[in-house]
Amino acid sequence: MEYLQIIRDIENKKYSPIYLLMGEEAYFIDLITDCIEEKVLDESARAFGQTVVYGRDVSMNQVTSLAKGFPMMGDRQVVIVKEAQEMKDWKKEEELVSLEAYLKHPTPSTILVFAMKNKTLDKRKKLYKSLDKTGVVFTSEKIRDYKMGEWIDAYVKAQGFRISHNASALLAEYLGNDLSKVVNEIGKLAINLEAGSEITPKIIEENIGISKDYNVWELQKALGSKDVLKANRIVNYFEANPKANPIQMVIPSLYGFFAKLSVYQDARDKKEAARELGLNYYSSTDYKVAATNFSVPKVERIIGYLRDADKKSKGINNYSVSHGELMKELVFKILH
Repeated sequence: MEYLQIIRDIENKKYSPIYLLMGEEAYFIDLITDCIEEKVLDESARAFGQTVVYGRDVSMNQVTSLAKGFPMMGDRQVVIVKEAQEMKDWKKEEELVSLEAYLKHPTPSTILVFAMKNKTLDKRKKLYKSLDKTGVVFTSEKIRDYKMGEWIDAYVKAQGFRISHNASALLAEYLGNDLSKVVNEIGKLAINLEAGSEITPKIIEENIGISKDYNVWELQKALGSKDVLKANRIVNYFEANPKANPIQMVIPSLYGFFAKLSVYQDARDKKEAARELGLNYYSSTDYKVAATNFSVPKVERIIGYLRDADKKSKGINNYSVSHGELMKELVFKILH
């Protein structure tokens, strides 16, 4: 089930006796957990009918004992196990007997939630199949980098706003696929915008501090098109604003660009390669331009330059060169 469907069901009071929320993307897990925590019981009933525990503090026997109990007030109780991945009992078959028994006869008045981050249960195991049969199992997957712009577009629309392609690409490039951070920054923008208005690069620059002209995405485009003047302007801006553009963020982004460029150059079918790499129309154009400006051997050397710069940025074989100077040296080597 998708997270939105699960949330809709909860809001419509269509509850499952058990929820297993697991996977790499913490944002969706937190979103569903918060919805259960806030929507199932009203505020007065939560004090007596809602129990929140943490995986490192409880055993599976304790959790199932809580689930078997009955609400002190009202007709329903909620038991939430946060950080459930820290429960040691997942690895011990003998300790899972109580949960397997509970799944056969779950308490009708209880909603039991396991919020398991950065971990998943083996789908081949009997326990997983029992959980999936009895309740809701949701696997929270990371949004791929190339789909972040699309996800941002949809999220912004759901919040009652519009966003330009350049603005969503700017947010995706600068913030990466950390959904919590993306949602937080969009929330900041929404405070100062009227419903239905459009988020533009200028608005992002004024409210978040991400420059529409001086960012990793623009540096990538400048390097790919061999625009020496623009690339040097951007890297000088990075040197003057190191906190906004840390080298630890810039180098991985450039590495990803040139690593994909290497794959793109080797492919016979460029359209198919672009699809496999997850490139949209705009980014595939950037790769097409870069492929004509850099030879295959040059791209291989650039990847080596990036690896070397990454080591030096971490203090390996570098005792005095600043991050700003490292970036300038790197850009020079890429362009010449």
